[in-house]
Amino acid sequence: MKLSHMATAVALVVAGSAAMAGEVEVLHWWTSGGEAKSVGELKKIMQAKGDTWKDFAVAGGGGDNAMTVLKSRVVAGNPPAAAQIKGPAIQEWAAEGVLANLDPIAKAEKWDSLLPKAVADGMKYKGNYVAVPVNVHRVNWMWASSDVLKKSGVKSMPTTWDQFFADADKIKKAGFIPVATGGNAWNDFTTFEPVALGVGGVKFYNDAFVKLDPKALNSPAMKKSLETFRKLKGYIDQGAVGRDWNLATAMVIQGKAGFQFMGDWAKGEFVAAGKVPGKDFLCAAAPGNAGSYTFNVDSFAMFKLKDAAAQKAQADLAVAIMSPEFQEIFNLNKGSIPVRLNMDMSKFDDCAKLSAKEFVETAKSGGLVPSVSQDMALKPAMTGALKDVVSQFWNDDKMTPETAMTNMVKATSNQ
Repeated sequence: MKLSHMATAVALVVAGSAAMAGEVEVLHWWTSGGEAKSVGELKKIMQAKGDTWKDFAVAGGGGDNAMTVLKSRVVAGNPPAAAQIKGPAIQEWAAEGVLANLDPIAKAEKWDSLLPKAVADGMKYKGNYVAVPVNVHRVNWMWASSDVLKKSGVKSMPTTWDQFFADADKIKKAGFIPVATGGNAWNDFTTFEPVALGVGGVKFYNDAFVKLDPKALNSPAMKKSLETFRKLKGYIDQGAVGRDWNLATAMVIQGKAGFQFMGDWAKGEFVAAGKVPGKDFLCAAAPGNAGSYTFNVDSFAMFKLKDAAAQKAQADLAVAIMSPEFQEIFNLNKGSIPVRLNMDMSKFDDCAKLSAKEFVETAKSGGLVPSVSQDMALKPAMTGALKDVVSQFWNDDKMTPETAMTNMVKATSNQ
């Protein structure tokens, strides 16, 4: 995008001009309850600015379907104004020369002072902002139905895997499903991540899933992680195959299942259903995950546009996403926490406050790590390779941990 055009757009935003109102097409995969409600709030803000919102929603947990659609649109020379892209994929798109330079907006809005450096760096390509962060999700959460735990004689959230399996046995004996889960590769990997972190620890996690060290991928810690992961499968229901993650969350909400391992976007489902944290449902770090935090930052990459009115609407969108108003209401709905550093957390629930507290603490202690399952640690192709191996292991009971580890090494060395 020509900087002169973007500078004009920024000037219009800063001046609050209603002139040149345009259409902003936004590609995202937030289609479930809490997520869809959050997107609706952003639409309202844009409409209040006089812009037209064109929703481009593509369902599918993790956004794999959305990325397929986006690639076809960009290749055809017809990209949306903004698309939900995150992690190293942002830099891959920027390297193709299709993303807009948002520095004029970022400077006018002082983004560098409002964002943690680790987050800001992820939004840039060669020092220039090309994307806007929306929130911070913690991935390594464990959710539970207070009612199911009480009826099963489970008095507290388990903090170790041994305690977890003992509690899962109690839940199973009481006639409930111990673990609610979805049935696709993305869900499999999202569940495996906290298992590996809880079993092997932060150093192992970084060595295996950030550095892709072959020794870590083929280590005793990885073997034990895979064995624990397989044991977990014995506590799910037969209907898990093909199930979306939010339907698994609904099982916990409805008191049919005890636990679910999922990022805190699941909390948005509980809240949308009128459930109260600490009363109707419980949140805690997954077993063995105390002192660690796997983060997932949602963001919108902005694509180069030719039309001046569309550029102005795109600039409006960037400013709106980072506004305190949207940061608060979006994250209250979605279950995540604001990405801005100066936000008031008084309206947030105990789970969100705990998340914000531990986000800061783990950043200082070294326990803050990017979520590999949510595409924050590796390039998409590498993440996909590991995801496939983990899913194959989950679905093939005859595959040994040793074979899975060998496959991990092969898959990552070929990328």
